[in-house]
Amino acid sequence: MLETRLIRSFVHVAEELHFGRAAQRLHIAQPALSRQIAQLEERLGVVLLERTQRAVTLTAAGATFLERAYRILADIDKAADEVKRVVAGEVGQLVVGFIHSSTYGIAPQLLRRFREAYPSVRLDLYEMTIQEQVEALAERRIDVGLLRPPIADPLLDHAVLEEQDFLLAVPGSHPLGARERVSIAELSQESFILFSQRNSPLFYGRIVAMCERGGFVPRLVQNATQIHTVMGLVSANMGIAIVPSVARNLHMPDVRFLAFEEAFDPVAVGVAWRRDARSPVLAAFLELARAGAGEGELESA
Repeated sequence: MLETRLIRSFVHVAEELHFGRAAQRLHIAQPALSRQIAQLEERLGVVLLERTQRAVTLTAAGATFLERAYRILADIDKAADEVKRVVAGEVGQLVVGFIHSSTYGIAPQLLRRFREAYPSVRLDLYEMTIQEQVEALAERRIDVGLLRPPIADPLLDHAVLEEQDFLLAVPGSHPLGARERVSIAELSQESFILFSQRNSPLFYGRIVAMCERGGFVPRLVQNATQIHTVMGLVSANMGIAIVPSVARNLHMPDVRFLAFEEAFDPVAVGVAWRRDARSPVLAAFLELARAGAGEGELESA
């Protein structure tokens, strides 16, 4: 097998056609360079350079080998650069799961920043529920998930990127629509549009707990899975709904938002990944996500 250093040494001599100048470029002694060229010729079994006291010239074999040497060294340099980029997370593939509500929250900003920073990384995106993402991460079908913590699976880790307060959404014609704040206890006689317990257990559980804190069980008129569906039903005057603050980004017509007088815990949006993941691309994505969240550049509203 030919060593790269021998090929590089030959290229320098072939370009200079002078052992002394080539040795200076390589920062080695001339006798050492002469030994390298002799070693290369011995391994190839051909004479690459004709040497006289007055000049050094390329043989026909030397001229042919020089053309190939340039390609070989270019390929080696390219391969080395690609490997470094892979290690740095600059090339490769990242499979991302995301909840629907993140598409009008932090997801567009995060994905745009990542594509700008790592244009050579292929992004594969899949809309999934929280539970579907947890299962896909466990089965290695996705690399990272944009979802709502907490995550109970011991195989997974997560980081919070944003916290969103709960707001009350009411039709514009509702008596509460002229107010800015409301107490949860005032809603005991209202008709609620609730997130599906089956498909959105996090929202369902949190909202029911809020109502129970106000001393009542919410009166259900309609279930929905996605935030935009809930907001559309509120806009249609089907009832009221408790929603995360990201719902304001939908700009649904004829809907008013009220803050709660009580201090309810916010709901989080974050990223989740396998604890044993070692992908440089994933590491780059997580670093960018954390940095963006820390600088306030991923806030949804």
